[in-house]
Amino acid sequence: MDILTQLTGEFHLKIQQVESVISLLDDGNTIPFIARYRKEQTGSLDDQVLRELSERLTYLRNLNETREKYRATIEEQGALTEELAAALDRAVTMTELDDLYRPYRPKRRTRATVAKERGLELLAQILYAQEPNGEDPLIAAASYITEDVPTVEDALAGARDIIAEMVADDPAVRKRLRVVCMANGYLTSAAAKEEDSVYANYYEFREPLNKVPGHRVLAINRGEREEFLKVKVEFDSAHALRIIFSEHLKADCPSTEQVRLAAEDSYDRLIFPSLEREMRNALSDAASEAAIKVFSSNLRQLLMQPPVKGKVTLGLDPGYQHGCKTAVIDATGKVLDTGIVYPVPQFKRMEQAKQIITGFIRHHGVEVIAIGNGTASHETEVFVADLIREQNLSGVAYMVVSEAGASVYSASKLAAQEFPDYDVNLRSAVSIARRMQDPLAELVKIDPKAIGVGQYQHDLPQAKLTEALDGVVESCVNAVGVDLNTASAPLLEQVAGINATVAKNIVAYREENGTFTSRAALKKVPKLGPKAFEQCAGFLRVPESKNLLDHTAVHPESYEVAKGLLDICGVTVKELSGLQAKVDEIGLTELAKRLNVGEPTLTDIIAELLHPGRDPRDELPKPLLRTDIVGIEALKAGMELKGTVRNVVDFGAFVDIGVHQDGLVHISQITNRFIKHPSEVLKVGDIVQVWVLAVDVQKKRISLTMRQPKEQ
Repeated sequence: MDILTQLTGEFHLKIQQVESVISLLDDGNTIPFIARYRKEQTGSLDDQVLRELSERLTYLRNLNETREKYRATIEEQGALTEELAAALDRAVTMTELDDLYRPYRPKRRTRATVAKERGLELLAQILYAQEPNGEDPLIAAASYITEDVPTVEDALAGARDIIAEMVADDPAVRKRLRVVCMANGYLTSAAAKEEDSVYANYYEFREPLNKVPGHRVLAINRGEREEFLKVKVEFDSAHALRIIFSEHLKADCPSTEQVRLAAEDSYDRLIFPSLEREMRNALSDAASEAAIKVFSSNLRQLLMQPPVKGKVTLGLDPGYQHGCKTAVIDATGKVLDTGIVYPVPQFKRMEQAKQIITGFIRHHGVEVIAIGNGTASHETEVFVADLIREQNLSGVAYMVVSEAGASVYSASKLAAQEFPDYDVNLRSAVSIARRMQDPLAELVKIDPKAIGVGQYQHDLPQAKLTEALDGVVESCVNAVGVDLNTASAPLLEQVAGINATVAKNIVAYREENGTFTSRAALKKVPKLGPKAFEQCAGFLRVPESKNLLDHTAVHPESYEVAKGLLDICGVTVKELSGLQAKVDEIGLTELAKRLNVGEPTLTDIIAELLHPGRDPRDELPKPLLRTDIVGIEALKAGMELKGTVRNVVDFGAFVDIGVHQDGLVHISQITNRFIKHPSEVLKVGDIVQVWVLAVDVQKKRISLTMRQPKEQ
């Protein structure tokens, strides 16, 4: 297989683009670096396309390795024909290759191998040939009676076992049955035990294989694992047998009946169990892939939430018995104060809590409050809303923050290193406050799987999920850029070209030698070689540097180009106000020609010079801060509210409307037009206008709509 041609066709790209990407990847360049600083070679492909292309390249290379391995094995057996060699060359999936190799794969001891050991292979071949004038099977089988094969029927049964395996190994039949079964088969489930459960909707379930949504497949799989469901695939055996007969039966031959019996046995005993497994696996793989994409998309939106910059923040980690942990941090994330209060009425220490929190706010100039959304979150939110009103704390607002993974972080070695003097519970309050200030910088310290913005994450292939989510984290960190002098080791570790060892070395170098004053100083960090510097330098910002370019995403390799641009345009680094007008006057193409640089790179350089230190998150809608609260009991059908999208799943989106329980906007209530998935319209962090459809106070369920009532 020509991998270059295959990728060019699949991704609808020019051959030069694919060649360049493959070359850049093989040279050890990272995806973020290629996407940002090699646009001329790739035709400005974004990092998502580059990741998909890289994954596909790996798959195709593995496919070719497997192809040659199979070819060599078959050749060693003396069974490689020109036809089979051509079929191996044409195979474009692992499944096709496995089908072709199946007859030659070393097998465990089967009924067919036993029959072959008893000398019945030639009889099987005679019967399978179905010669029109062939010998009667009973007469033919009589010649094969031995001590191990005492009767004619034993001989015929053994021959049929061999034929059944031949039929089951037929790649053409298997391929046709896969297609037909997926198009016409059903996934069914029934109760495995007589008791109510969350899987009750699947106790009598039947849906076409090609229409079962991914979230149902994952739910059914989990129900089966927890032994609440019995699951199977239904497929018309008569339809399947017609396909098998059309390939393996010849009409009006003495031995045709024996082949027919063998084919029926092959389907029941060998083919259908294998086909059922394949259908289930195909559904699970597709569902997992879709779920990982949703998880990745949600994680990207969560990480790219606009930070609440430059504000003193109070973090509250709610709780009952152990109280509400509090931490005040300054605008840079430094801890100013900590404490524990009991804002829940049952402990009768509300007044004390009010005094302490009010003292924190007034003494430290707290402007925003971040409240974790875990246990006692609702009571704490009520307390904060009442406090703001009673104490007339104008200018103070709060936001409920997801605390998923906060406990994982607070108990980690990293948290212990960051806050050796603080209790585990107080660390989580600091983390919650920092999540509001800079979600990206704080969340990279936590395993992405622990952040909880997907569905059925524990049921997904963990290696694939980890790889996908790690890619999202890397992409987000490099898109935003990292302050070299304030970034933690976990944040630095996500920068292109920097591994865990180098990240720790950067922090150690910083602690020993003080702040970095230039990007070039990075070269002094142990184990950070030329290749690592090339990959990471453009993503690291050095605000303390005297060179403005060190504050930007302009790569050091383009510093001379940037200086040349300023010279041609007659502006200085200190006065860039006239740059855009001059660029427009001369023209981008002419400037690129004079500077001997590609237009995409020059465009990026100009954008960075016009907005040094620009944070792409600043262009997004600001987080929704609140000063009051609505109780679930106060919600009425038709009530209009504003909320924040917290999670997007296959069947809808969960929206925080200022009530402890998020409301669900079903996919059918997101828009008036048809959509296949909620992510076509919504993403995590979106601020949306919703209307209450229904409220179940007892079950704490809130149904919302984004379609104005008059439009329904």
